[in-house]
Amino acid sequence: MVFVNAGNDKGKTGKVLAVNVEKSRAIVEGINMVSKHTKPNSKNPQGGIVKQEAGIHVSNLQVVDPVKGGATKIGRRLGDKGKLVRYAKKSGEEIK
Repeated sequence: MVFVNAGNDKGKTGKVLAVNVEKSRAIVEGINMVSKHTKPNSKNPQGGIVKQEAGIHVSNLQVVDPVKGGATKIGRRLGDKGKLVRYAKKSGEEIK
């Protein structure tokens, strides 16, 4: 879950569906909806205008705290098994 901190959808939260690492963009469920004109095809035999999510730059997103909710910064520390794990700085809870 991420919190949008800039743009037209500022203040909304959503689930990350996909991430494009090369372009530093993420597709978030219900955020940055655009209208796409489509030709008739087997999936959409009528064609027309379809609403879908577009990518949003990752600098405009923050992770949502799993305990307290709301946006939080992320830190890294050694976990139980000696591996680095991410944790929410707001609550101290580990992020899966």
